[in-house]
Amino acid sequence: MSTSTPRVSPLRQRMIEDMRLRKLAAQTQSGYIRAVQHFAGWLNRSPDTASAEDLRRYQLYCVDRGVSPISLNAAITGLKFFFEVTLSRPELMSKMRPVRVARTLPVILSREEASRLIESARTLKHRTALSVAYGAGLRVSEVVALKVGDVDSTRMVLRVEQGKGRKDRYALLPPILLERLRTWWRYARAEGKILPGGYLFPGLDPMDSMSTRQLNRAVHEAAKAAHIDKRVTMHLLRHSFATHLLEQGEDIRVIQVLLGHKKLETTALYTQVATETLRKVLSPLESPRPA
Repeated sequence: MSTSTPRVSPLRQRMIEDMRLRKLAAQTQSGYIRAVQHFAGWLNRSPDTASAEDLRRYQLYCVDRGVSPISLNAAITGLKFFFEVTLSRPELMSKMRPVRVARTLPVILSREEASRLIESARTLKHRTALSVAYGAGLRVSEVVALKVGDVDSTRMVLRVEQGKGRKDRYALLPPILLERLRTWWRYARAEGKILPGGYLFPGLDPMDSMSTRQLNRAVHEAAKAAHIDKRVTMHLLRHSFATHLLEQGEDIRVIQVLLGHKKLETTALYTQVATETLRKVLSPLESPRPA
C-alpha cells in the first residue's frame, strides 16, 4: 500500500523557490509559509486573490484575537515577502503596519541559581549542554549545532558556525567548561554516542544533533528539580552569562562581540539588570557635601 505525497500548489512552490533563491534559513522559510497558510485559512480562498483591504482586516482580526506583537510582526514579514516578492504586488501591503514591541527587562539568574540549575539537570549530556549555554553565552540553536571540531582547546574558544544572522564567531571556553566537555566527550565516545567529527550533543541517532525542543524540556525539568521559581528558559542562561560578565567589570563591547550582537544597544540592555554594577553607583544622597 503506497502513501501519496501531499501536492504542493504552484503558488506555494513559487514562493519556496523565491525563498531558496535568496538562501533564507529553513526556519525563516517555515515561518513565512505558516504566515501565508494562516492568512489563506482566514481568507477562505487563495491568498493571491486578496486585496489591501483584506490584509488590513486580517491584521485587525489578529489584534482582536490577542496575537502578540512579536507574532504579529512575524506574520506581517512573511506576508510582505509573499506579496512583494512572489506576487510582485507590493501595493497590497500598504495598509498593514508593524506594531511596536514592548521592551521588557529579562529576569536574571544569580550565580548560585545558575549553578544549582545546571547540577539539577537529569543527565550528563544535559548538564554539559546547559553549562555551555551559560558558560559561553550561546543560543540554544548554537549549542545543539556544536560539533567536536568546534572545541579549540589550544586557543580556549568555541567556534560558532553560522549563528544568528548567518555569521561565524568565537565564544569563550573557560577552563572549567573545557573540563566538563572533556568529561562528557570521554563518556559519550566510550558509549558510542559521539561520532568522530560529529555533533557534540547528538540525538538518539548520532548522525543528528539533539533538538532544541529536547534541550528546552531539559532546562524546564532542571528548574523544577532545583526549585527555582523564576521563568527559566535556555535563553535565560545567555542573559545571565552577559549580566554576570558585566557585573564582574567586563567591557560591554567585548560582551557584544561574545554574544554576536550586531548593535551595541542590544547588549546595553544588560546594564539595566546588572545589580552589582548598580550597587557601585554613588547615589546623590551618599555624595559628600561640598566644603
